[in-house]
Amino acid sequence: EEEEERRRRRKKKKEEEEKKEEEGEGEEEEEEEEEEEEEEEEVEEEEEEEEALLIRYIFFCF
Repeated sequence: EEEEERRRRRKKKKEEEEKKEEEGEGEEEEEEEEEEEEEEEEVEEEEEEEEALLIRYIFFCF
């Protein structure tokens, strides 16, 4: 009986650890997605700024 109890405890502990790992991975994926979105927004802002500068330059030349 003691061995069975130990096995159950080990199994339960292992399952809990696996759950924690899965949750941790989910959080990491969310963080990565947020970082990618921020980078995309920065790139879009830079492109808009470059476009605005180009338009100003064109108008300045004429």
